[in-house]
Amino acid sequence: MAKKEVPIIMGAPAWTATFGDLMNLLLCFFVLLFSMSSVDAAKFEAIAASFSTAFGIFTGGEMSFGEGALVGKGTTQLNSLDSYTSSMGRTQSGEDKKDISEEEREAMEVVEEAQTKASEELYKEISSDFNEDPAIAQSIEMNYTSQYVQLTIQGGILFDAGSVAIKEEALPVLAKVGRVLETYSSGTIEIEGHTDNFPTTGSGYANNDELSSFRALSIFYYLNENTNIDPSRVKHSGRGEWEPIADNSTPEGRARNRRVEIRIYNPLSAIN
Repeated sequence: MAKKEVPIIMGAPAWTATFGDLMNLLLCFFVLLFSMSSVDAAKFEAIAASFSTAFGIFTGGEMSFGEGALVGKGTTQLNSLDSYTSSMGRTQSGEDKKDISEEEREAMEVVEEAQTKASEELYKEISSDFNEDPAIAQSIEMNYTSQYVQLTIQGGILFDAGSVAIKEEALPVLAKVGRVLETYSSGTIEIEGHTDNFPTTGSGYANNDELSSFRALSIFYYLNENTNIDPSRVKHSGRGEWEPIADNSTPEGRARNRRVEIRIYNPLSAIN
């Protein structure tokens, strides 16, 4: 007597469809629970502090989030932060500001506050480093924005008129600057050269744009040869006479405009 052939059913067993539906329902359930939950600020800050200490965001383990600046409203505020960062490019250019929602505006204010606090902490630490040598500290002006701490060195200290060669007496100042930059070189460093509006006749350079660019490049070469700063993290450019900070009609004003600015971007800046 011949055996009866058992029909072969193609495809997955029928029970897998029920199992798949069950897994989808469980996933939806946990997503719903998460969306209704809020972040515990104290625990979140403790975790953030441990990460900032481990990775050296600030010396001394300062928290890059500030004192709960980004955590006060749980997941809602973090979602707002995501909206802000995704629209950062167009809002910083000044376009479409009228289209920003109130939620995005609040997120922008929170982020800017955290960035400013980060720059303030960085400013205090760098100021403390320079104050160890008062004579050199007098040669450097410092200020900060929400994005960076800026060091300004007058061009008369660094260069002779129409020259891009660093003066011998400027080397102790640059040596100290180099040591400070090494300490805070995990972020972007930017070097900008500036001049007054006097023509560059007899200097060997076509115009002030070219002169200021080569002066910034001279500072870059010095740092590259005398420090351990990663050159890929350093930008350099010349702005010529186009961004004066004083009146070019007076000798004092022109002296202030001949300068080199070095910006140290904080860990929360948009550039890093």
